[in-house]
Amino acid sequence: MMLIHHLFISPGHNYFGHHGGPPGGHPVIETEQIQCVANRGIRGDRFFDFKEDYKGQITFFAMEVFDALRRELNLPHVTPTAPRRNVFVSGVNLKALVGREFRVQGVRFAGVEECRPCHWMDMALGPGAEAWLRGRGGLRCRILSDGWLKRVS
Repeated sequence: MMLIHHLFISPGHNYFGHHGGPPGGHPVIETEQIQCVANRGIRGDRFFDFKEDYKGQITFFAMEVFDALRRELNLPHVTPTAPRRNVFVSGVNLKALVGREFRVQGVRFAGVEECRPCHWMDMALGPGAEAWLRGRGGLRCRILSDGWLKRVS
């Protein structure tokens, strides 16, 4: 069973579109619940209405992967806000959801592809994070139905 540990939104892009320049300063905001809007994204997030049929309307990240990253790269100071993913979960193999439809708390999603880590991960998390996250960077999804996700842990 998938458990939701953290939910995040950010009103603006800090890394997306900033290649070759400094990162932005938009906050990552942790919230108790997020509103998922079919085919549009998470209300209040930087990718809401980004473009039609966008494959990253919501992103999922495994707590188990995050905990292992912190431990293996000796990054105890890194918080879940750093990777800028929307939903931190446990109890599910996110890679197995690529190409599949699934439900979380009644909301339907389509797993599209892995969140591929970029060069910014070394800055946001710590040295070696980009390479370490290859193949385990999370899941990008489309939102297929309206609804709310709530943190339950």
